[in-house]
Amino acid sequence: MSEAYPTNTPVVDMRSRPAFLHAFFGAQPDTPQFEVVKWLNKRVGGRDIEHFTRAKDADGVVSEMDDAGISVAVMVARSVPGVRVSNDDLAAVAAANRKRLVPIASVDPIELGREAAVEEATRAIKKLGMKGLNLDAGFYATPLRADDYRLMPLYEVCEQLGVPAFVMSGPTTPDLRLNDPYAVDNVAKTFPKLPIVCCHGFYPNVREIVTVAFRNENVFVSPDMYTFCPGGNLYVEAANHFMADQFLFGSSYPFRPMKQGVEDFRNLGLSPEAWEKATWKNADRLLGLGLAGKANKKAA
Repeated sequence: MSEAYPTNTPVVDMRSRPAFLHAFFGAQPDTPQFEVVKWLNKRVGGRDIEHFTRAKDADGVVSEMDDAGISVAVMVARSVPGVRVSNDDLAAVAAANRKRLVPIASVDPIELGREAAVEEATRAIKKLGMKGLNLDAGFYATPLRADDYRLMPLYEVCEQLGVPAFVMSGPTTPDLRLNDPYAVDNVAKTFPKLPIVCCHGFYPNVREIVTVAFRNENVFVSPDMYTFCPGGNLYVEAANHFMADQFLFGSSYPFRPMKQGVEDFRNLGLSPEAWEKATWKNADRLLGLGLAGKANKKAA
């Protein structure tokens, strides 16, 4: 089926983090964190488990993108006790190539408190030009469900400023009870105009997040590396059906190789229409990337 896919259209990677940003992403060889990055690459089926060591700066990341056929990388950093990447530092990386590198802001409402978190989120989006806000609900010092009242002011900021909220999830959530897709259902109902991107797709609760997406058209499912794990075929089945406009491609770099991610995505069995929507059309609409016009020119 992959032969039916167009080869001259963009690809948007919805979850990419340069390794050099932080030790957590593999910036420092011969450290426990470096070994964890290799371990997770192997765990999710990565063939080249040291691929992330090649890109030493923003130019190196773009070179990796070129090799993988990725047009735009959406950089979703984190702000949790063990991983602090400031919005200013991430914006500086994106500034090296604004057309190719798109930054997503991140705040920790437990560390900052409500008012300071809202203020920083607003600053990052309005002043730094970041395209959305990442919330690591279950990973803060006080772990939260995605619908915790302490996160509601941040969702409100996103809705008011017209940017999507990115919600971190997945099997690495310290307390797996907080990896709860049904919490997103509550948020989606509270903020019906707010696009909500479910990073890591709440894996392994695939059936549940697909059900939430069925109920709420403002919920976007981005399972990235977990698309290729056992049970991930249900994401694809939904994307070929009602979830076509809500499914997003992500490599999860540096925890899985970019190029392999694109290649594996081509072999999932998505229809040509679902493939185009997942690889760029949905992201273009969600983030206002302006790719539609460029894609039409290429096709012409």
